[in-house]
Amino acid sequence: MVHRKGATPAGSDELGIIPGSMSQPGYVIRGKANPESLSSASHGAGRVMSRTKAFTTTTRSQMNKILQDNGIQLIGGDLDESPMVYKNIEDMIAAQSELVTVLAKFSPKIVRMADANRKEGRED
Repeated sequence: MVHRKGATPAGSDELGIIPGSMSQPGYVIRGKANPESLSSASHGAGRVMSRTKAFTTTTRSQMNKILQDNGIQLIGGDLDESPMVYKNIEDMIAAQSELVTVLAKFSPKIVRMADANRKEGRED
C-alpha cells in the first residue's frame, strides 16, 4: 500500500488531474508508472508559504486583482489559498516529464473553495 501525502497516483496509463492555483491552469495527465516515484506525481503546484504566512503577507485586494485580471469568479476561499502563495504550475509540470504525460490543459473560470469560516482546525 502506498500512502500519498502531497501526491497523486500516476500508475501505468492511469488518468489524473494536477490542478494549479485559483488562477493557474490544471492538467489532465496519464501516469508513466515510474518506480522511483512509487508511481506517483505531485497533486499540484505546491506552496511557497504557509497558510499562516499567507494570512499575514497577502491581502484580499491583491488576490481579487489577480482573479479579476484572469477573468476568474471565486466562490468561497480565503487568503491562505491566494494564487500568489503557490509555485508556478508550469515549472512543476515540466519537472515531472518522467512521471506523467500531459494530455490536456485547462484554465479555471469559476473556482469553488471552502468558505473562510469553515476552515477551523486546518494546519499548515
